[in-house]
Amino acid sequence: MKLDGKTIYAQSSDIKSRTYLEYRKDMKKKAIAELEVLEWLDSRVKELRPRKRVKVYKSGGDKFLWFLRKGGVSREPDFIAEINEEKIEFEFQYAEKVDLDFYDFKVSKVAKKKGDKREPIKDKFFVYIHKPLLKYAILKPEWILKNGEYGMVPAWRSYAFRVPKAKFEKMLKPDPTLKNLCYRIDAKNLILNFQHGLIDLNKEKLSYLLQSVIDESKIVKIIPKDLDSFFKVCFILDNLDKIPQNANLWLVYLLSYINNNLSLKDISKIVYCIDFLYSKIELKLNELTQLISKIKDLIGMINGFYQNDGSYKSSLTSSPLDETRYALFSINLLEDLIQDAIFYYSITELKPIKKIYESVEDVEKTYKLLKGDVEMFKENICLSYHLPQHKSHSLFSKGVGSSLFYRMGCDFVPYGTQSNSSLYLDFGYT
Repeated sequence: MKLDGKTIYAQSSDIKSRTYLEYRKDMKKKAIAELEVLEWLDSRVKELRPRKRVKVYKSGGDKFLWFLRKGGVSREPDFIAEINEEKIEFEFQYAEKVDLDFYDFKVSKVAKKKGDKREPIKDKFFVYIHKPLLKYAILKPEWILKNGEYGMVPAWRSYAFRVPKAKFEKMLKPDPTLKNLCYRIDAKNLILNFQHGLIDLNKEKLSYLLQSVIDESKIVKIIPKDLDSFFKVCFILDNLDKIPQNANLWLVYLLSYINNNLSLKDISKIVYCIDFLYSKIELKLNELTQLISKIKDLIGMINGFYQNDGSYKSSLTSSPLDETRYALFSINLLEDLIQDAIFYYSITELKPIKKIYESVEDVEKTYKLLKGDVEMFKENICLSYHLPQHKSHSLFSKGVGSSLFYRMGCDFVPYGTQSNSSLYLDFGYT
């Protein structure tokens, strides 16, 4: 798949040690906020420009994509406002901490260098939301250039215009509507982190396969004979950064597994494999048509498993928490696939994603359900380790949360206890 060099940069360095799914998760955090902010920003611009025709939209419109093939970021502005016949760009940033000494802005988005001087970019504004304070500011590049200090931002490992706290926070305005807006952003970020935990769980369960002796020449050639084997092979190839031979044929074969008797766990495996193969190939028209049809089927199946308490349930043997994670993981990747197909293939059979997790029946119910489990999980950890609850984060940073308690009380086989059986037997090879 060809990339547009005019809109993408820092492709290889942006992913660095992250996997493709980890990169997409990181990029999705800002996309969650941007898509939640869109309507709010439209209202604020209409207040600033009364009696004028105003339309605010994401750069790219319906083809907005929060991640790019092989990583990278876009040079496009976050939002565009059409005010009568005039177009104005908006860059969006938000703060999640109250103890910041500086508020940082990327040099390339604030000013352009002409000779020895930097001149502010015209027809551009910055909208900055301070989530803890429930305040916002709309700033011009001229103000940032005048009040900012050019300096290194350690977290970015690059230089920026750094506006001191005292100057910046004077510009913030309170807005009571930000409370619900920030609540929705936090809810979706919790869902994002929760569903992504399935990646770590699968790594723990299948790490013994990665440590086995693998005949790579064989694993990329032979199509596995059942769904579980298919999932294991795709997992291994994904972690080895390998592509199967005849990957298009693999995808078509994989789609044949989709039927009405699947559990949510099965669906999560299928969607993972689809996502892995899809990103590696150029689809032909008949393959794209099949994929679109199956995406619709999968979304319908997942929605059919939704429960009134915000959970998902397809099996009597799996816990509601596990089942909900399988569903959210699948929804997460399916939304990525939909928007990617709209971006790269210009399909019209699927509706563009207007908000992240819009396929979740009731985001607030699901969030409250997960939040309650997370708080109970933290409390149980602290009781186990005889620690005050505010110190539970230190255990997670040391790996305790991810390696032993990641599933928040649900049973699983810890790393190191799996059977080290033959690789090809596990994959279903004969």
